[in-house]
Amino acid sequence: MQLLPFTIQSLHKAYADGTPPETVIEECFRRIQTINDPGIFLHLMDKDNILHQIQQLGTFDTEVKPLWGIPFAIKDNIDVAGTPTTAACPDFTYTSQHNAFVVDCLQKAGGLLIGKTNLDQFATGLVGVRTPYPAPKNAIKPDLVPGGSSSGSAVCVAHGIVSFALGTDTAGSGRVPAALNNIVGLKPSLGAISNTGVVPACRTLDTVSIFALTVDDAYRILRAANTLDQNDAYARPLKTPALPAPSTNWCIGVPSEKTRHFFGDETQACFFKEALNYIAADHHRIIDLDFSPFYEAAALLYRGAWIAERYTVIEALLKRKPEAIHPVTRKIVSSAETLSASTAFRHFYQLQSIKHKVAYILEDVDFLCVPSTPTFYTVDELTADPYEPNTRLGTYTNFANLLDLCAITVPLPPREDGLPGSVTLLAPHGEDTKIAAAAHSIQQQLSTPLGATNWPLPPQKPLPTHRDQETVAIAVVGAHMSGLPLNSALTELGGRFLYAHQTAPCYRLYRLPGGPPFRPGLVRDTVGSSIDLEVWALPKQHVGAFIQTIPMPLGIGTLELLDGTHVHGFLCESIVLDAATEITEFGGWRAYLDSLPTPSC
Repeated sequence: MQLLPFTIQSLHKAYADGTPPETVIEECFRRIQTINDPGIFLHLMDKDNILHQIQQLGTFDTEVKPLWGIPFAIKDNIDVAGTPTTAACPDFTYTSQHNAFVVDCLQKAGGLLIGKTNLDQFATGLVGVRTPYPAPKNAIKPDLVPGGSSSGSAVCVAHGIVSFALGTDTAGSGRVPAALNNIVGLKPSLGAISNTGVVPACRTLDTVSIFALTVDDAYRILRAANTLDQNDAYARPLKTPALPAPSTNWCIGVPSEKTRHFFGDETQACFFKEALNYIAADHHRIIDLDFSPFYEAAALLYRGAWIAERYTVIEALLKRKPEAIHPVTRKIVSSAETLSASTAFRHFYQLQSIKHKVAYILEDVDFLCVPSTPTFYTVDELTADPYEPNTRLGTYTNFANLLDLCAITVPLPPREDGLPGSVTLLAPHGEDTKIAAAAHSIQQQLSTPLGATNWPLPPQKPLPTHRDQETVAIAVVGAHMSGLPLNSALTELGGRFLYAHQTAPCYRLYRLPGGPPFRPGLVRDTVGSSIDLEVWALPKQHVGAFIQTIPMPLGIGTLELLDGTHVHGFLCESIVLDAATEITEFGGWRAYLDSLPTPSC
């Protein structure tokens, strides 16, 4: 149990095999004790409460309750009946008689609430240290800020304490902490998840956000939480169908090099360029955009109307007991006292003009891809300057809600210095499914370990294609993989990526003589290893044409996968092995290629 990954897939398999949910909950609390970070949770549910939640689950059935037995946490600006809500301000604390609407949705779906997490006070900040309580420690590198405002939620997911956690996102609070802790951060379209029972920051811009270890899990949570709340005046319906296979010809808008900001962090600049090269190699077009309009929108967030909106939330407490407010938060929000209604309207007009320009820009791309953060900051740097680093962390996030965009932050392999790598995808309101499918594809192909746990990304079941009954699944292990030289032999015939996986541990991999293009050969043996592969869906009518492109000694046979299932895929005749170089030790063709000298960016 101590080694069990808390992904939904892993937990549901454990439950199907007979593990009781009580055992999983005990493991949650053991992990809390082992990690020993008092800054993560502001309130833990008592075990009697959780036992009552378990008793409400009924028979294990993921069709009826898709989150059956899945432990989760929520940011402590979200209400739970009979439990204090603090918004990280002791003098603001109240006890609600009702659950927030979203909490009811998740519990009805079978989720088990473990506790409420720490945050930047009143969800004002992107750093995670503006709290009167001990600040959570970054799960990857403790001297870095954890990111905020949803700091505790991100950190507890990164440590594998819970399967998912809710945050809120107004300026990037559901994305920056995800990036800094190597997890997925999904910010839905505004109105998709109810804000009833959530302490507002900026009511017109707030959205409940989702932290998870995998894109697949985050999207499952969105589907469970996406119930239209008739009592939420800002609620809007959102369609969340099953996650489809992504397109292989995205047109992706990115900040032009002239409008990218990294504040001197050349490692981050190089990392983003490499990330774009990887994405573009998979037959996608990268379109450079002048990001000035997006930055203009971002600059409005902490001015005029939206600072005044934050002020309305804490005005009474600020006037009655100003010292109750964190000094950084107090200084920021109090500036609203000098603003006028005319200032607010000027900013409304300015934002509308920016939205008009951005709408034309977005017509030319499928979605945007940006650095999740421009750089990283330590706790000591925030102590020295509580303001400027926070502003910089929001460079690529502050504009999203003002411009009515949905977003998802997806982990990538770490930077060359070991700090977490990620990108964030954004699209107009309602296109949550599109960017989730793209993020899922990126995460599956790169297979970054999960959070701070070092758990491997679990192989996913195939995503449905639009016409599954007319396709054949084919496993590729070498130059036909995404972004490699022969991948076009699949994509030009209508092939689409389904999922990454591994063979059963009974194969050997060889670099074959000849080339370019250089190719590996996969051979079954009584003694072997698991080898990385990708499974692609190829239209049946094009299978023959594809096979005709395959030279000797390669052919298509049947491969056994790590989970015991079988799929058609590339195999190699053993007759050529005397002239080949065995590379089994690398575990896959990509890892072998990565071991070869490559030019720096």
